[in-house]
Parts: sequence; structure tokens; C-alpha cells
Amino acid sequence: MVNKQLLKRIGMTSFGVIICAISVGIFKLAAFGVDPFQAFMAGLDDIVPLDFGLLYIIANAVLLLFALIFDRHYIGIATFINLFLLGYITQFTYDFLCWVFPEPAMWLRVICIIVGIVVICFGSSFYITADLGVSTYDAVALIMANTWKWWKFKYIRIITDLVCVIIGCVLFLLAGGEWKNIMTIAGVGTIITAFFMGPLVDFFIEKCAKPFLQGKKAPEEGDQQIEE
Repeated sequence: MVNKQLLKRIGMTSFGVIICAISVGIFKLAAFGVDPFQAFMAGLDDIVPLDFGLLYIIANAVLLLFALIFDRHYIGIATFINLFLLGYITQFTYDFLCWVFPEPAMWLRVICIIVGIVVICFGSSFYITADLGVSTYDAVALIMANTWKWWKFKYIRIITDLVCVIIGCVLFLLAGGEWKNIMTIAGVGTIITAFFMGPLVDFFIEKCAKPFLQGKKAPEEGDQQIEE
């Protein structure tokens, strides 16, 4: 018999990845900067003449090979769902939004960045709670921290994020982008995600994702918490 809990986790993973992909498309329309890995991908997309979906798969396949060689423990179903779905859904979302809003006004871009942050945190909470593996990018920092013991994960993650943003900006400029438009790669959206994603993801994990996985309502404010 198929494990119902596993099916539920796979469904949560797929849902989380799809929601996160949609949020990246919204971030791109806002043009206020994206998260560090997407900043790298945006710069790569500007200089490599391939569809974003295919380019995303190739870049992640390289990182996947790295993880498979050095510590495949972090690779799971979620890794492959992320690899094959996120790039194409992001591109579809962005193209659709550009078709609906060909020249978005400033107020709309501000709304997009706010919505994008909430959506990516909501999606991430389901993806993380499902616990079926991590993205290939997350695996790189985890291997450096836990397998190679180079440094603490949070510090290595800061470094890998900075490297991604720098490379993304350099590729953007090499592709002919102007300095004044570099905030579309690394801007206020990048800073906001760095400072607010953690607490907001944690909120959605406790209030939405965990209760959904456990099949019960989230505890109301003031309710007594029972530790198992």
C-alpha cells in the first residue's frame, strides 16, 4: 500500500516549489532584486542564449553532480522536483505577467515585491516541512559546513549568497546591462529577502505547513501548547 504520509509530503513539496517559482516570476516583474541564487541565474540568463527553464536545469544539474560526488545525503525527491519545475514555471509566470502588465507602474512593482516576499515564504514553508531533500544550491553550503566542516552553515551561506550576487551582477554588466539597472539583479528585494524570509517562513511553518502535514488546525493565540 502506498504510504499516504509520503504522498502528502510529495504533494507539499510540489506545491511549495510551484508557489516559490511563481513568486520568483513576481520578483522579476517587480525588478527590485531577487534572492541571491536567482540573482546569479538572472545574470546567467542575460549572457547565455538559452530559455531560462533549460538554463535553470543545466545550472542545477552541475550543482547536483557536485552534491552526488561529495554527499548525496541531501539529495531527495524535492531536489528533482525543484530542478525540473522551478525554472519553467518561473519563466511562464514572468512572461504571463509581462503580457498582462507590459509597463508596470511603480505602485504595482511595490505591490509585487510585497506579494512576492509573502508568496515565497509561504511556498518555502511547505517545501521545508515536507523534508524530502533540499535544492542543489542549498546542498552546496550544507556540504561545506557539515561534510567538509569548513565553517558554520550560516556563515558559509552568507558567503555563497554574496558570491552568487556578485557573479550575477558581473554577468549582467558583461551582457550589456547598465549600472543604473543593476537593482533588477541585486536591489531592495535581495536585502528584504535576506532579513525577513527567515522569520516569515518560520511563521508559515508553524501556522500553516506543520498543521497541514499533521492534519490538524494551527493553535490559536493563547492556546495551551502540549509538548510531545
